[in-house]
Amino acid sequence: MRILPPLLWILMLALIGVSHWVNWGPRLVPIPWQWSGAIVFAIGFAITIIANRHFSRVQTNIHTFRDPTVLVTDGLFAMSRNPMYLGFALALLGAALLANGWLSLVPVGFFIAVSQLHYIPFEERAAERVFGDEWRDYKTRVRRWI
Repeated sequence: MRILPPLLWILMLALIGVSHWVNWGPRLVPIPWQWSGAIVFAIGFAITIIANRHFSRVQTNIHTFRDPTVLVTDGLFAMSRNPMYLGFALALLGAALLANGWLSLVPVGFFIAVSQLHYIPFEERAAERVFGDEWRDYKTRVRRWI
């Protein structure tokens, strides 16, 4: 079974919520600075939504485990090859700040690791197979995350 990135993100967000209620370990930031997490969460969520809408506008496949149909290289994709993953990770980091416990960083790290080691390489292999030199040129110009 393949778990799509948005579902993994929701699961990790839920684990951050659980970590808040368990509240093991020291705080991440002094009170009231944990509320800065709301800003980080909003920025990350906005990045993900903007990138998702861009995919919709150009009518390309967004499903991780299907071949892409259009190589998107403008907008946020001119600054990051993976703005949706970046946005998801930032939103989780914001949620971890809001939860304000060291344990809440574990789901953030897990999401980033799965993205870096599984989702993104899978998508990059598909992009190279479908777009060839156009993808390789884009890959040399734009970094994976930021």
